[in-house]
Amino acid sequence: MKNVLLVNALLTILFLSATHGGRVHDKRIVEATPYPLPAGSRLLQDLGFLAFTLPQVAILMPTKTPHGQELTWEQQAANQALHHRRLRIEHVNRSVKRCRIVKDRIRLWKGLDHGVGHPNSL
Repeated sequence: MKNVLLVNALLTILFLSATHGGRVHDKRIVEATPYPLPAGSRLLQDLGFLAFTLPQVAILMPTKTPHGQELTWEQQAANQALHHRRLRIEHVNRSVKRCRIVKDRIRLWKGLDHGVGHPNSL
């Protein structure tokens, strides 16, 4: 199961994409999902979204190690700083999966089909 999350600096989930199977590449999910980002925003993403860009949005992404070479000390430090920020976001992502928020149907309402919590309802 894959979802794309938008999380703000306070680690509040602002956007959750529809659920896709595990074999779908992250970039395809992103391209099919409308992002509600205002101009001037900063988007922290990993290397799975390498060619993805948004107009008037600053993309923060780790520097990829060139084939057969090493990163400079400055690039390593920048990657480490991004890693610490991404780690907090990964905890939010894991919480969504651990709580089964997007996987299970809420059975609280008998006889009513609200569709809340069902992957196809997002």
